[in-house]
Amino acid sequence: MEVDKKIDNFISEHHVLTLAVATPDGAPYCCNCFYAYDSKTAAFIFTSGMETHHAQLMTANNRVAASIVLETRTVGKVQGLQITGHIREAIEGDKLAYIKQYPYAAVADLTLWRLEADFMKLTDNTLGFGKKLIWQKQE
Repeated sequence: MEVDKKIDNFISEHHVLTLAVATPDGAPYCCNCFYAYDSKTAAFIFTSGMETHHAQLMTANNRVAASIVLETRTVGKVQGLQITGHIREAIEGDKLAYIKQYPYAAVADLTLWRLEADFMKLTDNTLGFGKKLIWQKQE
C-alpha cells in the first residue's frame, strides 16, 4: 500500500522527528533527530553516534515510535504524524539521501540509521477537525 500523498507531503515539509525508544525496564526515552525521508520504502534516515543513550537503547530494542509535528496555536492548522517501526542500520543509498538533504553533513563522520515505518497516522485539521489519515505497511 502506497503512502498517502498528504502524508508524504507533510513529511517533506518538515525535517525533525522525535524518536521514542525504551530502556531495558520499559521506561520511555526520547530524542530529536534531523531526517531525510525515503518515500519508496517509508523510511526515515537519521544520524546518531553509538555513544548516545538512544542509539544504545535502539540497538538493544529496535522497535520504536516517533512523531513529527507542526507547531501552531491555530486549531484549524494543527497537523501531527505518529509513526511506529523498526530501526536498522543504513543501507546503500541512504548516505547520499541524507547528504542531499543536509549538504554540510558530507564532511561529518556519520553513523546512519533507518527507521522503517510500519504504521503512520497523520492528524490533519486542515482537512477537517480531527481528520486522520492512516497508512499501514502490508506484509
